[in-house]
Amino acid sequence: MTKFTVNDRPVQYRMDPDTPLLWALRDASNLTGTKYGCGTGDCGACTVDIDGQAVRSCQVTIRETEGRFVTTIEALSPDRGHPLQQVFAADNVSQCGYCIPGVLMTAAVLLKRNSDPSDEEIDAAITNICRCGIYPRLRGAIKRAGKVMRGEEQVEAAPPPGVSPEEAARAVPALRRP
Repeated sequence: MTKFTVNDRPVQYRMDPDTPLLWALRDASNLTGTKYGCGTGDCGACTVDIDGQAVRSCQVTIRETEGRFVTTIEALSPDRGHPLQQVFAADNVSQCGYCIPGVLMTAAVLLKRNSDPSDEEIDAAITNICRCGIYPRLRGAIKRAGKVMRGEEQVEAAPPPGVSPEEAARAVPALRRP
């Protein structure tokens, strides 16, 4: 039985220790925000934060995660109040949204280490693949989220923290019906 912490809660998985973390999170813990993309670690849709590192969860087993701390997109900010979530919503960065949990987790790890990354640091950190091509807006969104984290800017258009998921679409001007 493997034991580690997921989203600040201790877990024990009675699964084969060689099970990829991705499947333990999705199938055993019902944390479906972490997406299966390629299964080879190339796309980054399954990225989670493990002890402060952006890790492709399809490439690490639950045995390798023993005793570690895992954060998924569900715990980045349950009320969508994290600056990255706020900026992504306000600036309409997402398109189809499938890759966004992995992109957000990768960017969150980057901003945790450095809230004012250079273009080169962003490009080196964000190797996630987005088939919709959000890359032109992504770099700007990460820089803006860093400004929000540093208290240099506020996000006005995104739903404020505390808005229920059911009400979020009504609170984002871009998602209102014309």
